[in-house]
Amino acid sequence: MRLFPALAAALVFSTPVFAQCDQSFSGFVTDLKTEAVKAGHDRATVDAFFRNVKKDSKVIKADRAQGVFQKPFVEFSRRLISQNRIDKGKAMSRKYDAVFDRIEAQYGVSRGVLLAFWAFETDYGGFQGDFNTLNALVTLSHDCRRPALFRPQVFAALELYEQGNFDPARTTGAWAGEIGMVQMLPRDILENGTDGDGDGKVSLKTSAPDALMSGAKMLSSLGWRAGEPWLQEVRLPKNLDWSKTGPSQSLSVRDWARQGVKPRNGKLGASGLQASIILPQGRKGPAFIAYPNFKVYFEWNQSFVYVLTAAYFANRLEGGAIYDAGKPEQGLSGGQMKQLQKKLVARGYDVGKVDGILGARTRLAVQAEQTRLGLPADAWPTADLLARL
Repeated sequence: MRLFPALAAALVFSTPVFAQCDQSFSGFVTDLKTEAVKAGHDRATVDAFFRNVKKDSKVIKADRAQGVFQKPFVEFSRRLISQNRIDKGKAMSRKYDAVFDRIEAQYGVSRGVLLAFWAFETDYGGFQGDFNTLNALVTLSHDCRRPALFRPQVFAALELYEQGNFDPARTTGAWAGEIGMVQMLPRDILENGTDGDGDGKVSLKTSAPDALMSGAKMLSSLGWRAGEPWLQEVRLPKNLDWSKTGPSQSLSVRDWARQGVKPRNGKLGASGLQASIILPQGRKGPAFIAYPNFKVYFEWNQSFVYVLTAAYFANRLEGGAIYDAGKPEQGLSGGQMKQLQKKLVARGYDVGKVDGILGARTRLAVQAEQTRLGLPADAWPTADLLARL
């Protein structure tokens, strides 16, 4: 699924968001309607929009059951990237060649990037989700976990409804409220929806050109840098300072090259670009150099393993080689990861939620503890590290 933390943080509400899950769902809907009318929406339109909205328990269940993100990169990427997805992606590239040429000329977004998202989000439009979108958005807005993300999407959906581009009863999509072939939230559709096929409408569910052009415009608005790479596999010297690796730290490509970083294929990006060394499973596993465009991926999804897999798959779809998996050290189980996170919290680290997922904050804490203990600080937690803590 896609999440947009930057967008959510930038939105301002006329009503504060706090513990609405302690309120009845019907009372919460009443408050949404009152807020919409105060914001200038027609009362009859608001009543019609919310008339049949219902809480969807399946949405909450789906939100809580994202265990796939606990899997390490090698296993996760092999699960998502199949030969069928590669073959179909190349076929779609040929089929919509003119559309991708327009996208690359207008937005500078390489076709592999969009093809990868298209594949992962909906299997190239084959399954776009069958959750009622309004029910999903209101349910997640009422839930206490991430109301600031979803509440503004309800009002964005209301705007789409007023434009005749949203049907409260029939519009369906993913459990998190995303719509269409590349899964866009209502606010993103309002801001970036593009008529790619020239029929005068923006149809993200039925028109691949519309969906692809809209996705490209959104990536551009999020800071995608035209003509620049995003991710590349590299070979690393054994004496590299591992504490300088990770997505939160960067050096110039020139400096990395001076330290012995070499591309596995082709050439490194421009020497002046800032870049990070990514070791998803430590210094003995796959290794990548990530360029500024890689950060834009985190505006699409917050999961490190998803983002890295999508960026790598984009390369594969453009003819890139299969990565060298290496021989990474055995990682931790979900239960062990939670133990580790609890120990890190006890030492004063902020790892976010103790969820058994090796996210960005947990990686930073692991790297700090590895440095303290005199271990190679590659941010990959092992049973040995867990025992030492």
